[in-house]
Amino acid sequence: MTTTALKEFFPGIGKIEYKPDAGPSETLVFHHYNAKEEILGKTMEEWLRFSVCYWHSFRGAGMDPFGASTIQRPWEDGTDSVDNAKRRLRAAFEFFSKLGNKYWTFHDRDIAPEGETLAETNTFLDQLVELAAELQKKTGVKLLWATCNLFAHPRYMHGAGTSSDAHVAAYAAAQVKKGLEVAKKLGAENFVFWGGREGYHSLLSTDIKADLDHLAAFYKMVIAYKEKIGFKGQLLIEPKPKEPSRHQYDYDAQTVMSFLHQYGLTQHFKLNIEPNHTTLAGHPYEHDIIFASAYGMLGSIDANTGSPDLGWDTDQFPMDIRSCTMVMKTVVEQGGVAPGGLNFDAKVRRESTEPKDLFIAHIAAMDTFARGLKNAAKIISDGILKKSLNDRYLSWGLGTGAKIASGTFTLEECEKFILESGNPKPSSGHQEHFEALFNNYI
Repeated sequence: MTTTALKEFFPGIGKIEYKPDAGPSETLVFHHYNAKEEILGKTMEEWLRFSVCYWHSFRGAGMDPFGASTIQRPWEDGTDSVDNAKRRLRAAFEFFSKLGNKYWTFHDRDIAPEGETLAETNTFLDQLVELAAELQKKTGVKLLWATCNLFAHPRYMHGAGTSSDAHVAAYAAAQVKKGLEVAKKLGAENFVFWGGREGYHSLLSTDIKADLDHLAAFYKMVIAYKEKIGFKGQLLIEPKPKEPSRHQYDYDAQTVMSFLHQYGLTQHFKLNIEPNHTTLAGHPYEHDIIFASAYGMLGSIDANTGSPDLGWDTDQFPMDIRSCTMVMKTVVEQGGVAPGGLNFDAKVRRESTEPKDLFIAHIAAMDTFARGLKNAAKIISDGILKKSLNDRYLSWGLGTGAKIASGTFTLEECEKFILESGNPKPSSGHQEHFEALFNNYI
């Protein structure tokens, strides 16, 4: 069968069903994810807001630095044509409909080929955006967020907004202008910036202050145009510490928040946290999610994981229940992550070559997060972990501690308190108690 003759892109696979009594070998059904099940006042669907990313699931072909493509999809004809792009997009929306997710995400260059000029590129993109709008209306699937690929083309080898060549930064700005227009047309609820090459390889050839000043100026242009065209989506920045650059300026959540604060941009942006990037920065899986949430800056989550022993960004599907429980505990405690969601920025392994593997990977990850949500709801409802944590910090709500915390105490008064009360007595952190307590919910 030729690609043009395909009527169904995933034959033999119907709508994925919730079957809690299914056996462990039945991997094409949901065992735990029940979209309409209500937990703490919201449905699973509302808490989790699952999204499929286009670049890994429909542009990924199983390449790695040491080998060529291993995945050949039946709808692909091997060209970078507009016709092939349209067929691929139709395959994606059949996948979304059968899987049952409500959102998708893409880079501009994922869905449409690049032309010889920006004008030609935009013409190609317009054709695919028209089809995407039609498919969104037909299926009810929405655009969680759009983004621009400002890292893959050779023009961006020195960065985009931080390029040492202002001509390149201007091209990137023009690309983002179109990206914001596309996002508005498709009803995107967010717009993401991942600075894939906004960093450096050598400090000898880098003016860090200039780079960051230029990046801030770039973002200020974005804000101005967003407001001009009336795009209501949330702007998001996605941290990553390294790769492909030796050092990237959006290193982790705290670094991005500091940058936004330094340049007066905090009110315009939130963060899109990818835990695989968090572990690359040397932090625990949930660190950046908790950190961003603590300061009201958690906007969305790229739900994936990695293999810390490998040391690079492997973009695996999240299958660890403990990690997903910690993520969902944070999401529930902040009242949800909308208008963001849980975007599966993950790819099937190079060795998983059949179309059904794409379904199984998403189903298993959705089930894992559903279990994490249930665990998180129980932890929060019971309140035992929270009480144990509050007990650890009890002294900060009383007497001297309360006065220090409120800023009404002085160094002299602290000295007087110690001279009168004596040295503090060591107190246990009870780490094992917290770990054992948490494990009882997993």
